[in-house]
Amino acid sequence: MLWTKKRLLRTIDVKRVQDAIVQAERLTSGEIRVSVARFFWGDIRKVAWRAFERLGMVRTAQRNGVLFFIVPSRRRFVVIGDEGIHEKVGSDFWGKVVLAVSSKFRSGDFTGGLVEGIATVGHELAAYFPYDAASDRNELPDAVDFGGEA
Repeated sequence: MLWTKKRLLRTIDVKRVQDAIVQAERLTSGEIRVSVARFFWGDIRKVAWRAFERLGMVRTAQRNGVLFFIVPSRRRFVVIGDEGIHEKVGSDFWGKVVLAVSSKFRSGDFTGGLVEGIATVGHELAAYFPYDAASDRNELPDAVDFGGEA
């Protein structure tokens, strides 16, 4: 079955996901992106890191970007963060995020999984990278990326 961008758009409610990113980034200075890939064979983590770099996520001031990289056709996802986050959070952080996403993904609710995961990241990162309205700027677009193909 061919996974076209049009089909991916029907799989994910882009507006709800973007709204979740905006809401989460009102809690933290962290930057959150979502990249959706078509079906491919290979190592999802390697492709996710390529997307992380392609999306400029290594260029945030505090190195506090988080990427949700999903492959709906394989029902697989990876959540990765930049070095600034790894310096401050432990494995419990990533476990909470994965649990929030996977519980919805199992039933095919990709939008719900992303919204839950993004909210979890926003709440958890607020402790380490709090939002400051006076100084915070949106360093990365909130748009969902559909260029994550292998």
